[in-house]
Amino acid sequence: MGRALACAMCAGLAFAQASQPAVERIDLAERLGAGKIRVVNRNITRMQSPRDGVHLSENANVGLAWIDGTQFSEGTIEVDVRGKDVFQQSFLGLAFHGQDDRTYESVYLRPFNFRATDPARHQHAVQYMTLPDFDWPRLREQFPEEFENPVSASLSPTDWVPLRVVVAAQRVQIFAGADHAPALDVRKLGTLSGGTIGLWLGNGSDGDFANLRITRTR
Repeated sequence: MGRALACAMCAGLAFAQASQPAVERIDLAERLGAGKIRVVNRNITRMQSPRDGVHLSENANVGLAWIDGTQFSEGTIEVDVRGKDVFQQSFLGLAFHGQDDRTYESVYLRPFNFRATDPARHQHAVQYMTLPDFDWPRLREQFPEEFENPVSASLSPTDWVPLRVVVAAQRVQIFAGADHAPALDVRKLGTLSGGTIGLWLGNGSDGDFANLRITRTR
């Protein structure tokens, strides 16, 4: 009887493990070397210290690095990012559900606002938007404070920051650092439901990216 119970428990554990969504780990440096990253309005270089990853150069306007083979609908996207503490020169994060270079959803950080003493700037540390219809200026004007939030004061604007984005049919949750509570939890905008994942930079920004992971639930 004991052996039968133990076998049943082992079988149940095996089923639970098998039913968990698999995590796909993307080696960005390897993808770059294989020519499987398409860069828009930036230069990209391999970075090996202190961790494997890629660096995207600074330039005017938005920059993107689309990663081949990353079709994504719902689930979780994780990446480590490193920006800088220079006012209006560090916007970096992720693009997803990409259809082309102008049609996608994006989540990004403004590290120079992480520890800002000005309340308005402090509020604008993490952003969600959907292009082309819901860029950040329209969101800030028509839905003030709904799609932006502060992040934990423990985050340093010049250190590596784990960024995690959980995408469901109707909501997007953004986690920054080790916090278990989302820094931003918002309704999903637009009608995009699937597409490519990319690295994203805003106007005048460069940045480092490493440890991309994708967990698909649909």
